[in-house]
Amino acid sequence: MKLPVIRHLQKNNQKEQLLHTAEVLESLCEHRSVKEEEMDMIGELLTNIYGAVEVHNLVENEGMSQIDAANAFVKKVMGSIDR
Repeated sequence: MKLPVIRHLQKNNQKEQLLHTAEVLESLCEHRSVKEEEMDMIGELLTNIYGAVEVHNLVENEGMSQIDAANAFVKKVMGSIDR
């Protein structure tokens, strides 16, 4: 998870585009020829994409600024890791 990447994706893409991209990547993971290192890369991409979707949701539903939403998302993730 990389906050600068998440912020870039959130600023430059609509939520629907991000969700469609995630669907394609998830579908790709199901193919038998995808190697483990490729799966790791796709997993990192999906983490950033879904992070951007969550930031979109915080901006839309909670009325947060983009910066506050990104920071809240990171705090939420870090809090769940500490548990």
